[in-house]
Amino acid sequence: MSADEKFENAKDKLGGQAQEGLGKVTGDKETESKGKAEQAKAGAKDKLQEARDSVKGAIDGLRGDQDRKD
Repeated sequence: MSADEKFENAKDKLGGQAQEGLGKVTGDKETESKGKAEQAKAGAKDKLQEARDSVKGAIDGLRGDQDRKD
């Protein structure tokens, strides 16, 4: 995961936390829910990117192993 992607996801997560907190303080359930949803979305993006990185690493590892066998 690139630093830019990590920063964007962290920014989205923090924004969601702020929105959720504002919703709790003001009693606005819709704002609170939107904040929770934003956090969940950022978390899902993190997990997806981690999975992509793992698959890419595995593929790169297999390619490296094949190169050594030749």
